[in-house]
Amino acid sequence: MKKNCWMIFFGCVCATASAQSRFTDSLELHAGVVGTVASKEYQPLWLLSNKFGAISDRKGDAAVHVGFSNRQVWQNKFYVKYGLDVYTNNHFGNLFIEQGYVKAGYKNWEIRGGRYEEIIGEVDRDLSSGSMGISGNALPIPKIGIAVTTYTKVPFTNGWLQFKGLLSHGWMGKDQFIKDAWLHEKNFYLRIGKNKLKLFGGIQHYAVWGGSRKDLPAITSNWQGFMDVLLVKTKDDGTVGNTDIQPNRPGDHRGIIEGGIDWENEQLALHLYNQTPFESGQGIDIRNIDRLIGVAYTNKKTGRWLEKITAEFIYTKQSNDFFLLRLRESYYNNGVYLTGWDYHERIIGTPLFIDRNRGQQYFPGMKPMDWNAPKDSLRGRGGNIINNRITGVHIGLIYHLTKKITGKTLVTYTQNYGTYTNPALFTPMKKQLYTLEELRYGLPEKGMAITAAVAVDQGDLTKNIGFMLGVLWTWKK
Repeated sequence: MKKNCWMIFFGCVCATASAQSRFTDSLELHAGVVGTVASKEYQPLWLLSNKFGAISDRKGDAAVHVGFSNRQVWQNKFYVKYGLDVYTNNHFGNLFIEQGYVKAGYKNWEIRGGRYEEIIGEVDRDLSSGSMGISGNALPIPKIGIAVTTYTKVPFTNGWLQFKGLLSHGWMGKDQFIKDAWLHEKNFYLRIGKNKLKLFGGIQHYAVWGGSRKDLPAITSNWQGFMDVLLVKTKDDGTVGNTDIQPNRPGDHRGIIEGGIDWENEQLALHLYNQTPFESGQGIDIRNIDRLIGVAYTNKKTGRWLEKITAEFIYTKQSNDFFLLRLRESYYNNGVYLTGWDYHERIIGTPLFIDRNRGQQYFPGMKPMDWNAPKDSLRGRGGNIINNRITGVHIGLIYHLTKKITGKTLVTYTQNYGTYTNPALFTPMKKQLYTLEELRYGLPEKGMAITAAVAVDQGDLTKNIGFMLGVLWTWKK
């Protein structure tokens, strides 16, 4: 199936390229290099995270990439977009496709396939600590799907009601406890208002399902299994292993309930958002106070130094403590799909949680799990996500020092409590501060941008400082 997807991808690229004369064309070529160095054997958080898995977590490295993207539009309604970004890092030891996709659409409706950058959730794209759904922290997961990409008017509501959403099917690959598992994702949002004030709300649903392991019973991976996951049915998919146990929902499920307010005029825009996570139906409860709350202020006036400021508060310490301990949530962990909400050793959601791969840098003796090891040696080790109960505040700013120099500042403070099932590493609680200062010098007349940054991590988990220097060249047709 993967080979067929790539054949479709390259076929679409060739077909659209041959039809260029009938489309308006927006071709872009780009190439760049990003160098990183740190005082420890790994990078500070904000030099590594929310970069779609492009930066390696080692003391010193260079990530080199080349790519292109194109958008071709016909009659201002139909369009085709495609692109490719190839990276190498880890001292040129890793070569991988960070993006390789084709998207075809009509107005706001889109069919897409491949590996493409995507942040899911209404968090601020520029300054958020990261969506609790899909944050852009991990390498994009290959998938196919259909989406309404932006809020679209619902007929017969005079523009007062709009909606958007998506439905996708993805491939998690072999770097997992259960090999070749599939990803199911869907979300749906409604927004009310067409003037300065708008209210929005929606729900995200994710499930990792199917796949196989030699030392596990056969797992349902057919059309009926897909429908069970789609409709979130309670059913035995082969992972229960005991008919006396009440069957669970097939796969590893999680979701986000989201809502917020937008207010905008000619001078400024305010965006308030709230994300409440859940990993079972028990989490959809008014007693659930775990959440990510954020507010973003955007200055729309030209010539002002401040462009945007975002502030967030995150709290996941409760984890359904209104239930018995054995029934409580362990966000991003799962007792069957042991890899949890992790892809190529990076957390897919908020990078403020800690997985075993990152935790090995903080705790001597901790090692990432070898997903090829026998299942009995992996189970009972406390989960792949070792820290998912946190409280924290996060502030980000984007500002202009001159017409060509733009600054970005991130400051994040967290208190970390580990997990309910394995709190020992985080007893007593661990305090941590993560900071980033970044400057970008743009030379649009030459198609170049130079970025320099320094990041400092200070606290009970680590004391680390890192530096980054990047150069990006872009040519647009």
